Amino acid sequence: MKGIILAGGAGSRLAPLTNSISKQLLPVYDKPMIHYPISTLMLAGIRELLIITTPQSREQFEALLGDGSHLGMSFSYATQSAPNGLAEAFLIGESFLAGGPSALALGDNIFHGAGFSGVVRSAAEAKAGASVFAYEVQDPHQFGIVEVGEDGRAISIEEKPVHPKSNWAVTGLYFYDQDVVDIAKTVKPSARGELEITCVNAKYLARGDLDVVQLSRGTTWWDAGTFDSLLQVSNYVRAVERQQRYKVACLEEIAWRQGFISDDDLLRLANNYKNGYKPYLESLLDSSTSS
Repeated sequence: MKGIILAGGAGSRLAPLTNSISKQLLPVYDKPMIHYPISTLMLAGIRELLIITTPQSREQFEALLGDGSHLGMSFSYATQSAPNGLAEAFLIGESFLAGGPSALALGDNIFHGAGFSGVVRSAAEAKAGASVFAYEVQDPHQFGIVEVGEDGRAISIEEKPVHPKSNWAVTGLYFYDQDVVDIAKTVKPSARGELEITCVNAKYLARGDLDVVQLSRGTTWWDAGTFDSLLQVSNYVRAVERQQRYKVACLEEIAWRQGFISDDDLLRLANNYKNGYKPYLESLLDSSTSS
């Protein structure tokens, strides 16, 4: 399975912060926002990623992330010329996906919680259909909303409904089988002129192939696209890292724990830092040796 991270858009909700920099390059406490969706897909066992940015920001992402080889990964890049909708990611990424299954993560969606890695890995291992991740919200009018039956299967799915049928918002993380590109090609622009990901999900629902993973109360999710949510998630990450003494979405650590890189690779990466990351990464090797 390959992954796509959609890190385009104008970031207008975060202006003037985003007047000269992509939203997904803004800091969320001690790392760029883009590190969080990358970590999500890495936890699912995905090693090949296509990062879709705006034409203006592509060089900045390439300078930050490189080709991914330092993490035992492979990063490719493409651009979305205008915010034409999430489903366009599959049209842009058609050659990258090469007819295989895929995961799509939005560059401003951040997840954290005990057991979350197991949940995403299970979704990545599914052989057919689509999986979406739902989170219970208080303001369902602002999101794509999925109605779920007692058996956990989707009944209906709507984009920002006037009369929501549930409080379960579809988050910015999706797993699809090899049919997603062909399905995305059939999607027509919505009233707002975008190729809606909800339409892709609705087509999977219509054929009985849409699985809904309802995230538990032990998992947190943010759409970090507003001033308040950006501050809230930054404070959350700071609190977790200080209280539990481990780093959230540390790409080097995840790559090492997933077996993408060796002990020697991790040590070399640690030596690139002149701040708290260096002793933190070194401590991982120390604890591994002592155990």
